[in-house]
Amino acid sequence: MDIKKNNIQKVAVIGAGVMGAGIAAQIANAGIPVYLLDIVPKDADNRNIIAESAIAKLLKAEPATFMHKNNARLVTPGNIEDHLEWLKEVDWVIEAVIEDLAIKQALYQKLDNICRPDTLISSNTSTLPLKLLTHDVPDSFKQRFMITHFFNPPRYMRLLELIAGSQTRPELVAAISHFSDINLGKDSVTCKDTPGFIGNRIGIYWLQCGLLEAIRLGLTVEQADAVMSAPFGIPKTGVFGLLDLVGLDLIPHILDGMKQALPKEDAFHQVNTLPSLVQTMIAAGYTGRKGKGGFYRLQTHDGERIKEAINLQTGEYRKSEKFALPDLPRTQDELDCRDAGGRVTQGAVTERTFLVGDEAICQYGWKVLSNTLAYSASLIPEIAEDIVAVDTAMRLGYNWKYGPFELLDRIGVGWFVERLIAENRNVPPLLANRHSMYKIVSGKRLFTDSYGIYHPVHRTEGILLLSDIKLQDQAVLANPSASLWDIGDGVACLEFHSKMNTLDMDSLALVRQSIEKVKTDFSALVIYNDADNFSAGANLTLLVQAIHNGDWPAVEQLIKQGQQTYQALKYAPFPVVGAPSGLALGGGCEILLHCDAIQAHAELYVGLVEVGVGLVPGWGGCKEYLRRWLEFARRPGGPMPAVAQAFETIGMAKVSKSAAEAKELLFLSTTDGITMNKDRLLADAKAKALKLVVDYASPKPASYQLPGTSARAAMDIVINNLKLADKITDYDVVVSQQLADVLSGGLCDITEPLTEDDLLDLELKAFLHLVQQPGTLARLDHLLKTGKPLRN
Repeated sequence: MDIKKNNIQKVAVIGAGVMGAGIAAQIANAGIPVYLLDIVPKDADNRNIIAESAIAKLLKAEPATFMHKNNARLVTPGNIEDHLEWLKEVDWVIEAVIEDLAIKQALYQKLDNICRPDTLISSNTSTLPLKLLTHDVPDSFKQRFMITHFFNPPRYMRLLELIAGSQTRPELVAAISHFSDINLGKDSVTCKDTPGFIGNRIGIYWLQCGLLEAIRLGLTVEQADAVMSAPFGIPKTGVFGLLDLVGLDLIPHILDGMKQALPKEDAFHQVNTLPSLVQTMIAAGYTGRKGKGGFYRLQTHDGERIKEAINLQTGEYRKSEKFALPDLPRTQDELDCRDAGGRVTQGAVTERTFLVGDEAICQYGWKVLSNTLAYSASLIPEIAEDIVAVDTAMRLGYNWKYGPFELLDRIGVGWFVERLIAENRNVPPLLANRHSMYKIVSGKRLFTDSYGIYHPVHRTEGILLLSDIKLQDQAVLANPSASLWDIGDGVACLEFHSKMNTLDMDSLALVRQSIEKVKTDFSALVIYNDADNFSAGANLTLLVQAIHNGDWPAVEQLIKQGQQTYQALKYAPFPVVGAPSGLALGGGCEILLHCDAIQAHAELYVGLVEVGVGLVPGWGGCKEYLRRWLEFARRPGGPMPAVAQAFETIGMAKVSKSAAEAKELLFLSTTDGITMNKDRLLADAKAKALKLVVDYASPKPASYQLPGTSARAAMDIVINNLKLADKITDYDVVVSQQLADVLSGGLCDITEPLTEDDLLDLELKAFLHLVQQPGTLARLDHLLKTGKPLRN
């Protein structure tokens, strides 16, 4: 490996279990060839059967493990008896075998003899400390060995914990950190060599607290998961849903490992017990989602799948009932809550509301969270050098919205300490001075150390976050749905920030205002936000209100405004770069189709999904998507193949499962970029925009030579055949016919090209027809009420 260039060309993963195979898949997603090796089973006819079977499972996995099915070709299966010689070619070997120290050390001896001297060797262990793994190995091995702990599933979990020994060569650690950042999309956190490292040391403690306290207080699993999720920015799985996901059968092994590894005075031992209920569940095969169920299970009753939940007191299952958090009274001192910057804010009222009061759910919230936050504070600097590492690990490893110390600031450190003292509980030294964990000084975010001294939060070169920009200046333009920010070097950033970043009249207004502002004050525009999703599309609530009121002029105005706004964006006299991540659906997809270029996060789920609610794309989506297929160099001749491809993709509401798939579907072009690490997306999009500034010229209007009625007739045959095969519903037929009318060009003659305005008129006509149909209203109402599509 050329360490100076951080140049990792080939990797090997040994151990084809769930984690090893998932790590290999993510390396393949980065375009890097990888060997996946495992043992040879006794009496096996196929000596590579374990690795080959693992790859086959990866190809069927949901959610998808490979970002594109072709990535599987980069994974070569093998076994450790016949193919260890392959490792002479690789730059990095990842050991992911079972958690057995003797097995690992025997393997390390073989690796040390075979691998090149500059090959880095790492373990994916989650329980064994580095000092044990490297006991009695040569110093030369220690110099190129470390722990690289991935979280499951490796494609989707961004955290990578790095544990290096005192003899590990720093340049190798830097090479892995850089490669994991740029190529694998990971945020690496440096951990101390302690049991459970950071994520699992705190995460398992939190889960155990949540389990034991719910049983003690007599809560239902639904109550516990409700109070331990939304109020504190924790995923809706809460405690019990996450335990089901992890697997209950793993918990005894983890607890036993912690019991043996941690000193007697560690607070973990206070929660290190496995309730008899859980022991009974494991013995009966109720190990979570991978077993017969866990705290939740799915059962079939009279042909209907019913979700059930276990009674924590009796062990009996019953129908699961969603628990709605009550509106609890708020106390005056809640107003002293602080945000992660240490500033007084009303936004933290929700957190403290569920920590005070005599209600059982409030007692539960306080007991679990106070234990977890106090324990986290007591572990600095034992498990990590600073609080930033801990917060990062819990955000990215457990998907918490706020890390433990960010939560402390939101609750109020002073209030938290006072309550610990009132309850005669120990106050961790880190919290003794009652200072905020973070604060903002001159637009910079600072964090405190164990001595109360504040230091700047470090950003790796190439990372640009909109959240940092917001600390430094006010928005250039803003309204309730969107804002425009100056991100430097003459580039502006347009951000949507409504719920799910849905688009409404305010969003469209801010787009138009931004166009005018960028014309005079900037040289390029990036459309981006820091949220989980780029945009879930148009705000359907506003549309449904207009439909119920029969306000068809308002509906027409909404569609025309969107069409005109997106056209103005497309033909703006400056480059526009879309920078999406997560969901980009409907109107969110349409705005991307009108950008000059796209720099997408690898996890992009983009599509024109309007048919699902009985509509067709109305803001230029049909026009732009059809243009992409007409201009696609590798399509068959004539317009009909392009029309057919657009009809299939839009008509089936196809959504990409990754940015790589989005390229295959032509939502992204061949020249659009993909960024693996989301934290680098804005910087990459900005760089792309600046490149486009040089000699920029607005695109020329497209013309469309479409088959008209002949294409419509062909699509009608397809629609009828699908209906006869019961693959589409009666109302699917109605919607598909309107879509076919738009994409075929209506009654046009193929010798007379249509303009973009002609296609927009066809979109508008189809949209206005469909919104007045009872079938469309039924779909819209059902989606807004249940969150699920209606097949009518």
